[in-house]
Amino acid sequence: MNGIVLIDKPAGCTSHDVVNRWRRWANTKRVGHLGSLDPMATGLLVLITGTATRLARFFEKAEKTYLAEITFGLVSDTYDADGRVTATGVALPGDAAIEPALEYFRGKILQTPPPVSAKKIRGVPAYKLARKQIPVELEPVEVEITQLAIEQREENTLSVRASCSAGTYMRSLAHDLGQRLGCGAILTKLRRTRAGEFGIEQAKTVDEIDQLASSGRLSEALIPSTQLLTQFPAEYVDATVETQIRQGRDFRTSPFVVRPGSRFVRALSHSGELIAIGELKLPNLYHPETVL
Repeated sequence: MNGIVLIDKPAGCTSHDVVNRWRRWANTKRVGHLGSLDPMATGLLVLITGTATRLARFFEKAEKTYLAEITFGLVSDTYDADGRVTATGVALPGDAAIEPALEYFRGKILQTPPPVSAKKIRGVPAYKLARKQIPVELEPVEVEITQLAIEQREENTLSVRASCSAGTYMRSLAHDLGQRLGCGAILTKLRRTRAGEFGIEQAKTVDEIDQLASSGRLSEALIPSTQLLTQFPAEYVDATVETQIRQGRDFRTSPFVVRPGSRFVRALSHSGELIAIGELKLPNLYHPETVL
């Protein structure tokens, strides 16, 4: 079971809870996720399992898309509805003020993560310090929001669609938007619909995967390693070269198959198994940077 699994995470559980369920389903310890979702959030959770976990670095910077509900006139210590919520008594202003505020957050911005988050301070997650009432000061980081559009407005609530770089916190976006508009805001709903090349329409629910596992068809939930990173050109190698690659030795590619200068290449066995990702060392010479 080597590859990627797309799960439609339900509300009320952590990403780690879903990872643990996959461990039991697949009877494996080698599994992780490519971007967590808060317990209140739903939608696309991308798991990577088996030897494919070695490919995680190639997916970590993928852009993500969310549908978010932001409620104004409230503030929270966690920037969402799961924290201690306080009413500000200030209503969301009119449409004339909203669009300029949204425009302020489009493009590359500096964003401070929520004080209750997995960001580490001297090696300790911020949320653990916050639980102990230890003051948390997180440094702002550069993120990019490529899309931020209103889907629906209802009184003091906005539903927005946002596409953003990895590491962007939608909770911080909601909080900062509320501060910008002078009324306060919290995130009340969040659904991830896309992560890089993967969409929510490809995902299976936890119950669906449970049923597949019960009927011995768990592999149907898997996108195998051979179908991943197809943006990289493929070089088929024979058994001798495969052995050399697994020993960490450089390998050559055909200029008629791999465009000269391509930074990465997939090395495949004649049966189509993904052996390694090679990184360009010299023209048509690749070093097996990641071996599966």
